[in-house]
Amino acid sequence: MTPLYSFAKRFFDVLISGVAIVILTPLLSPVMLALRLTGEGEVFYKQKRIGYRNTTFGIWKFATMLKDSPNLGTGSLTVRGDPRVTPVGRSLRATKVNELPQLINVLTGDMSFVGPRPQVQVDYDGYPPHVRERIYEVRPGVTGIGSIVFRDEERLLSKPDIDPRAFYRDEIAPFKGELEMWYLEHKSLWLDARLVFLTVWVVLRPESDVVYRTFSDLPARPAWLTD
Repeated sequence: MTPLYSFAKRFFDVLISGVAIVILTPLLSPVMLALRLTGEGEVFYKQKRIGYRNTTFGIWKFATMLKDSPNLGTGSLTVRGDPRVTPVGRSLRATKVNELPQLINVLTGDMSFVGPRPQVQVDYDGYPPHVRERIYEVRPGVTGIGSIVFRDEERLLSKPDIDPRAFYRDEIAPFKGELEMWYLEHKSLWLDARLVFLTVWVVLRPESDVVYRTFSDLPARPAWLTD
């Protein structure tokens, strides 16, 4: 990673996140009020994740699940129709609005807009050793290639006759690691810009296969990803 790339990436992270926080805070006030008045009354949720150079940090999100969710059900994994998700939280997760408080993490330098998705320890441990050694050479991202390809991860973990934790460990984590390694090998500001655009596109059109039509050299998809 060249000093110029690192400087430019951080410059745009600070500039865009700062402007976005100023603009979005008043617009998100109704969301914060709805969270305060529903569910368990929590507005924000802060969780320990593995980040830049394998150090830990607290990631910010809007609270969409019950307070004790990590100790209930499937733990750090969320499945479709998960009863731990609150009614308001379900809408926020579907539109990815629940991720917007991570603008704070971007501004403070814990995260970037684009990069490998930060994981909780148990999911990070599911990566193969060669991935764990390199995945956070760059700051983790609010979005990235892994986030786009696995935008419907809850559906995959809800397939009948599977153990969600075992399926994540044996199938999802290794392939997600391949995708993140692909990002590390191709990282550039131009790639970051395209991934931001694709993130917006798949939020609006979740059935789209645009990511594999845009990047023909991505690791080959396993059959279970297209079932």
